[in-house]
Amino acid sequence: MYDLCEIMLRVKHYTIPIFIPELACPFQCVFCNQKKISGQTHIPTGDEITKTIDSHLRTFRRKNKNVEVGFFGGSFTGIPIDEQKQYLKYVQPYIRLEKVQSIRLSTRPDYITEEILLMLKKYNVTTIELGAQSFDDEVLKTTRRGHSSHDIVVASELILKHGFNLGLQMMVGLPGDTLEKSINTAKRIIESGAHNTRIYPSLVIKDTLMHNWYNDGKYKPLSLSEAASWCKIILPMFEQAGIDVLRVGLHPSEGLTSGDDLIDGPFHSSFKELVLTEIWADILKQATENIKEEKLEIRVNPKEINYAIGYKSKNKNELLSKFRYVMFITDESIAGRGIKIH
Repeated sequence: MYDLCEIMLRVKHYTIPIFIPELACPFQCVFCNQKKISGQTHIPTGDEITKTIDSHLRTFRRKNKNVEVGFFGGSFTGIPIDEQKQYLKYVQPYIRLEKVQSIRLSTRPDYITEEILLMLKKYNVTTIELGAQSFDDEVLKTTRRGHSSHDIVVASELILKHGFNLGLQMMVGLPGDTLEKSINTAKRIIESGAHNTRIYPSLVIKDTLMHNWYNDGKYKPLSLSEAASWCKIILPMFEQAGIDVLRVGLHPSEGLTSGDDLIDGPFHSSFKELVLTEIWADILKQATENIKEEKLEIRVNPKEINYAIGYKSKNKNELLSKFRYVMFITDESIAGRGIKIH
């Protein structure tokens, strides 16, 4: 017999993303141009939604899988309620046939009501992600979010009260933000009872108000190294609290990777790997600072070895500048980010 953990490890989780850029969003936040961030330029039709779902389902080969459809990119619960129902109805046949198990959606904290939550329950929505971005009211005001930190708290409580999984997204490096404010936002997300989160470094995207501020010298984004340094503090906070970190860094849309839509800021297609490389750099520095021998054999968990070695072998090369020989070896007996050095 298998215990529950073993069974869960055998179930692969898939999310089929449906992007609805800026639909129903009443505010143009200073950092936001969803069409350029997501790479989506129009609102999908019903036929396009079903084709997207069918296309993804054909690629899923594992039998033991959990599939959800995610409506991203806009303020879903700000759409007229009949339109919300119509979008959700496109997914129901797949749920009845057990090809899809659930729905997740993203929205604004000030677009959550009892009426909406009761309706979402009927249509098999299980996870609601709120674009919190920051729990600092000055940052929210400066970025023209149109809601307060209190709105985030109230919406989070309602979502949890009705039995949904709660996601709270945050951004680091927004106008007016500091490392201390971002750390406090992470603490507030944990205190709010979030099940999952996403961490996005703030980027200067073409045709946004922040783009104008950047040109006028009123805003300077974090450098790539600064953003990674901030996130190397924040990511372990969520991990230690048992919160699932769904993403660190923006998804690399074509406009971002080509540079056509990205003006400046800490974008990297492997941003999470950079953050984990920095986390491991600190671990290795502390573990090796008193070693006098010239040769090192470093044992780590197999899941961590790439991050321990570092992006483009950054950490290994740093060690080789101090030690004549360095070898990384996988060891399944070591848990998490533990380390053994010989």
